Amino acid sequence: MSQSMMNMWISLAGMGLLIIAIGLIVLARHKLKGFLSIIVSFLAYVCLILGGIIILYIVFSGPTI
Repeated sequence: MSQSMMNMWISLAGMGLLIIAIGLIVLARHKLKGFLSIIVSFLAYVCLILGGIIILYIVFSGPTI
């Protein structure tokens, strides 16, 4: 697999983590209450941070040939 294809799959995983984070935050704020809301929010923020780091890595790694 080429470096460009690998970067594509990594960036798709990062975008997927960001989409999961959006869904979990909406779920935690509007549907859940109490301790479960805190756990889901924590998981969402972990996904948000990991997705952001992945996207930053892909953007700053530069173009591939």
